Amino acid sequence: QVQLVESGGGLVQAGGSLRLSCAASGRAVSINTMGWYRQAPGKQRELVAVITSGGSTDYADSVKGRVTISRDNVKNPTVYLQMNSLKPEDTAVYYCSTGVVVGVNRYEWDYWGQGTQVTVSS
Repeated sequence: QVQLVESGGGLVQAGGSLRLSCAASGRAVSINTMGWYRQAPGKQRELVAVITSGGSTDYADSVKGRVTISRDNVKNPTVYLQMNSLKPEDTAVYYCSTGVVVGVNRYEWDYWGQGTQVTVSS
């Protein structure tokens, strides 16, 4: 089992920045790819960013140029999401996940965190 705990969400004004963190514990040595998803009220969960064990990254078109995903494998794997120039449409619950790459821009996710709320006011 892998446990994922997100932190760093909150309320920010449009144009502001937030940095989300997700710390993994448990069988963390098995972690390969890590990602961030988000779900806004009334909408489906959508991929925000992904980072593989080798450091390759993938971003949703809606956040490219504003968001950077990174990871730290020194101890327990931790993945970060630096979000800049935030917009009201970025408001959502952000979830951390772990999984594997199964194809070009295709992933299978094994574990999910509980989510952290990000609210961007206009």
